[in-house]
Amino acid sequence: MALFLLLAIVAIVLGIIGVVAKGLFYLLVIGVVVLVADFVLLGLRLGRRRRHLPR
Repeated sequence: MALFLLLAIVAIVLGIIGVVAKGLFYLLVIGVVVLVADFVLLGLRLGRRRRHLPR
């Protein structure tokens, strides 16, 4: 969970810098890509954690 939070913070910071600074739009794009990768990573970890109960 700490990795998820770290990647989310990095994505937000890159996005803010990309919006505020002129000519650094690519940082916004990188921030969005990192955020999407972060959610994919979270989904994979939560998907593995689920276990099917026997009936």
